Amino acid sequence: MKHFLRLFLPHHHATVTFAEKLRGGLAGGIAILWLGLLIEFLPQGQYPLLMLGSTAASAVLLFAVPHSPMAQPWNLVVGHAVSALAGWIISLLIPDPIVAAALAVALAILLMHVLDALHPPGAATALTVVLGASQFHQMGGLWLTGIVAMNTGVSLLFALLINNLLPGRHYPAPHQPFVPQAARILPAVITVDAIEAALEEMDSVIDVSEEDLLEIYSRAMQHAQQRAAR
Repeated sequence: MKHFLRLFLPHHHATVTFAEKLRGGLAGGIAILWLGLLIEFLPQGQYPLLMLGSTAASAVLLFAVPHSPMAQPWNLVVGHAVSALAGWIISLLIPDPIVAAALAVALAILLMHVLDALHPPGAATALTVVLGASQFHQMGGLWLTGIVAMNTGVSLLFALLINNLLPGRHYPAPHQPFVPQAARILPAVITVDAIEAALEEMDSVIDVSEEDLLEIYSRAMQHAQQRAAR
């Protein structure tokens, strides 16, 4: 029981410096502030512009863990887009809001998986569309498309601007280049302490624990040894 209860505690000690945590919080707040100001002062059409709650969830990924695969532009834009589409379609087909909410979230997750665009706040967008179905249906799909596009577009704009101005950040995160097998030199032993030291030197946010990195390294070594033995 004691071991089970310990699982509810933080799984690893964050190696991110307090300065980086502060930068992430301020960046997310600034982005939401500017989004709100744009919504307030932009010319309003027939229907009002809205800030989606899921945009705040996206801000956590974009500014707290900007190098996470789930925070990249493809995931942000496509994740929200297909999730909004899932919520719209399900809300038209299923009148019961509880059943519709469950199906919309399930479909959103499936579509994001299939398109390699996992972005957790996208599921919140699907849920928002279902729960506000009466309003969204009245105002039309074109208006919903504009709302989602504005929220994701402004979020992406500020992620590109702010993250590339902050030290130790590169957004979008670069793809890892392919390294030929002959050029790969793997050390014999890597420990959690060594990984922690490397992360502290980078002074950046990497959305994975030291234990997970060590597990990845261990499994990669096993695969490499198996291939070498063939």
